[in-house]
Amino acid sequence: MDEKRYRIVYEDEQLVVVDKPSGMLVIPTPRKETDTLTDLLNRELDERGIHANAYPCHRLDRETSGLIVYAKGKSIQQMMMEEFKKRAVKKTYIAFVNGRTEKGFDIIRKRIYNRNKKRSDEAVTKYKTIERRSDFTIVEVEPVTGRTNQIRIHFKEIGHPLVGESVFAFRKDFKLKFKRVALHAAYIRFAHPVTGRELEFSAPLPEDMERFLLNTRY
Repeated sequence: MDEKRYRIVYEDEQLVVVDKPSGMLVIPTPRKETDTLTDLLNRELDERGIHANAYPCHRLDRETSGLIVYAKGKSIQQMMMEEFKKRAVKKTYIAFVNGRTEKGFDIIRKRIYNRNKKRSDEAVTKYKTIERRSDFTIVEVEPVTGRTNQIRIHFKEIGHPLVGESVFAFRKDFKLKFKRVALHAAYIRFAHPVTGRELEFSAPLPEDMERFLLNTRY
């Protein structure tokens, strides 16, 4: 196991909460990549003699860093996924977005097209402006719904694509450069699926985002 590649924030008999680095897939794509976070975590559990498979309960894309919840076993995974479906899990992200947001707080309500289901789904994102700099804004984001790439799509739709965005906007159109999308899953709160106890966890900004803040002008 490579300790430097991911960090276990919390673990008990049913759950593991991990701080995922940017650049690491959670599960393989159809290309069947190895060394995904799920692979590495299960290898670690095996090495420790824990006879349970870890299954991710939600998604973080490859470029996004931060907190992700794993269940030990399929039944616990299903219980946690139900909590996500009921919107009983609170997740907060920190993002750097191009330009200066005008509002201190806003709710983005724009439907997102689901290619698999061939329909547009309701999507709601809350955000709060933390700090405005000359060319970008630091925002705290709470996705109310959990659509794929919701945060990235919504901020592009309101004219403030994330710094480093290359899928939903053209990098060449923006002055600031960053090697990945500037998005970090910083906080999560939920009720434990077995004990019912409320759990909450936070993860500090990763080094690349901290370095970006230090190297950009106010």
